[in-house]
Order: sequence, then structure tokens, then C-alpha cells
Amino acid sequence: MIDKPSENEEEYFARMELEKLKELQHEKQKELAETEKESLKKLHFMKCPKCGMELVEIDYKGIKVDECSECSGIWLDAGEFESVANLEKSALDKLFSVFTK
Repeated sequence: MIDKPSENEEEYFARMELEKLKELQHEKQKELAETEKESLKKLHFMKCPKCGMELVEIDYKGIKVDECSECSGIWLDAGEFESVANLEKSALDKLFSVFTK
């Protein structure tokens, strides 16, 4: 005689199966998000946030500043603003004179 599994057993296995499915779905969503993040990074790397044209990197006293080739916008990467703020006033004036037309 084959014993039928109890109701608690069936509920336990159903719950375990549901947890596995949720975990698989979460992993798949995480993988898709990473893939999308990488593709967006490739699409926007060294592009002007304002007009979308190429950014040109300019080195001034060890600080790398990005300038748009089209609209002449100036963009600073993380940490570069602090470096610019630490320059003495005359050096700061010279830096910004590089970008005036």
C-alpha cells in the first residue's frame, strides 16, 4: 500500500518550488539589468550629456577636464571638481580662460 503524502508535505514542496522559481527569476532580472547597464555605458561613454556629441579630454595641471566638441560644454568626472576647487585663484582663472572663445 502506497502512502499518500500528507498535506503538510505537499505544501512544503510547493513552497520550496516557488522559492526556487523566485530566486531564478531574480537572478535573470539581475543579469538583464547588468547587460542593459553595460550597453548604456557603451552608448553614452565620452558623449556630451547636453547635446550627445563627442567629449575631448583636456589636461590642465594634472586635471583631466572633458569639453564637448560641439557645444563647448565643460564636464568634470568624480573627484575633479575638488581638484579644481583646490587650485589657487590665478590658476583657476587660467583654467577657465582655456574654454573661453
